[in-house]
Amino acid sequence: MSNADSPRTSLKRNAFGVPGILFFVLSAQAPLTSIVGAACLAVAMGNGAGAPGAYLAVGLVVILFAVGFTTITRHLDTRGGFFAVIRAGLGLRAGAGGSLLALLSYNAVQFAMDGLLGASTSGLVSRLAGVESPWWLWSLLSIALVLFLGSRKVELGARVLAVLVAAELVLLTAFAIGVLVSRGTGALDVAASFGPSAVLAGAPGIAIMFAIASMFGFESTAIYSTEARDPRRTVPRATYVAVTLIAVFLAFVTWMLVVYYGAGSVGEAAGNALASDPAVFALAPLENVLGGWASTAADVLLCTSLFAGVLAFHNMITRYFHAMAGSNLFPAVLERTNRHQAPAVASLAQSLVAAAVVAPFAVLGLDPVAKLFSWFSGLAVATLVVLYILTSAAVIAYFRRHRVEPNRWTTFVAPALAAVLMLGVLALVVNNFGILTGGSSLTVVLLLAAIPVAFAIGWGRVRAQAPTQGTTEVVEPA
Repeated sequence: MSNADSPRTSLKRNAFGVPGILFFVLSAQAPLTSIVGAACLAVAMGNGAGAPGAYLAVGLVVILFAVGFTTITRHLDTRGGFFAVIRAGLGLRAGAGGSLLALLSYNAVQFAMDGLLGASTSGLVSRLAGVESPWWLWSLLSIALVLFLGSRKVELGARVLAVLVAAELVLLTAFAIGVLVSRGTGALDVAASFGPSAVLAGAPGIAIMFAIASMFGFESTAIYSTEARDPRRTVPRATYVAVTLIAVFLAFVTWMLVVYYGAGSVGEAAGNALASDPAVFALAPLENVLGGWASTAADVLLCTSLFAGVLAFHNMITRYFHAMAGSNLFPAVLERTNRHQAPAVASLAQSLVAAAVVAPFAVLGLDPVAKLFSWFSGLAVATLVVLYILTSAAVIAYFRRHRVEPNRWTTFVAPALAAVLMLGVLALVVNNFGILTGGSSLTVVLLLAAIPVAFAIGWGRVRAQAPTQGTTEVVEPA
C-alpha cells in the first residue's frame, strides 16, 4: 500500500463539488478586501476611471492562462497544484522549484493578510467597544482559529467560508445595484471605464498589478482535486467559474464606484482618500447608498473577509505540504492526516510558521499594514506571476511529449500567449515594485531576490535527495 493510499496519509475523498471549491477560491480572493483595500489605489495611482477595464483585461489574460491549465489537469493528478503541472512538463527539479515558489507566494499573501486582519480587527474593536488592543493579539488568535478549522473536516472549513463570502458578496451587490438604480442608466459611461484609451490612461501597469492581486488563488481549484467529486470535470468548471465571476464582479463593483463619483471626478476623490484613509473611498459610498448600517457592516465584513482569506490560503499551503511530503521532498510527517482525514501535522507546521513571521513585526513595533501587509503582498504577486509563466511553459512542454490532445489552441497557442502576456505583467510588477510594497530600495531587492532563491532551494533539494528523478513525469490516468 502506497503512502497516497494509506489511511494515515490520505485526504478525504468526494468531500465537495464545484460550489465548495468555488467558495475556497473566492475566499482567497477576498472580494470585499479587494474593493475596500485596492480600488482606491488602482484609481488614484493607476488609470483613474479606467480601473474597471483593467480588471476585465486581467481577467481575460487569466482565462487565457486557464485554458492550458485546465486542459492539463484532465491528464494529471493535480493535488500538488503548480508542483504537479510543472513537474509533468519540465521535470521533477523544476517542479520542486515551482512548489517552493508556490509556498513562498501563498505563505507571503497569508502573512500579509494576517497583518491587515490584526490591524483591522484592532481598529474595529476600538471603534465599537472603545477597547484598545494590540494588532498582533488578533493576528495570533486568527492563526489559532485557522489551525483548529484546518485540522477538522474540510467540509467544515468550506461551510465557514461559504457563509463569510456570501455575506460580503451580498453587501457589495446591494451597493452596486443601489448605485445603478439611483444614478440611472444615463450615468453609465461605458467608454470612460472600458474603452481602450481609458484602460491605457495614466499608469495602467499599477491598476493591472492590483487586478492581478485581486484574482489571487483561482488556480487552487487543482489543489483540491483529491477531495473533490469527479475532479476531471469539477476542477475545470470551478476554475472557469471562479475566474469569470471574480473578474466580472470586481469590474462591475469598481465601475459602480466610478459611476457614483463620476468619471471626471473619481480620480480626484480617490486621490483625496489616498491622502487620508484609502478605505473611505469605498466605505463612504456604501454608507451613502445603503445607509449608516452598511459602513459598519462593511467594517465587520472586512475583518471576516480577511479571516476567510487566511483560512483559504492555509488550506492551500497545507495541501502543498502534503503533496510535497508524498513525493519525498518534505519530511514524511507532513503527509500524516488525522481522524478527520485532514493534514493536521501540515496545518500545525504552517500555523507555527505564520506565528513566527508575525512575532518579529510585533516585537519590533513595525506597522502591520505599511510593512507586513505591503511587503509580503508585493512579494506574493511577483512570485505568482513567475509561477504562471513557468506553468504555461510546462503545459506546452507536456503536450509536445504527450500527444493526447489534438487541439493546438488549448495545448500551445493559449498557453504561449498567456506566457508572453504574463512576462509583460511581470515587467510591470518589477518596475513598480517599490510603489506596490512601499519599501526602500534595499527592501525591494531583498524581497525580489527571495524568488530565485526559493526556486534554487527547491531545485537543489531534489538534486540532494533524488538525483536520479530529474526526468520524472506524471503518468496519465487510464
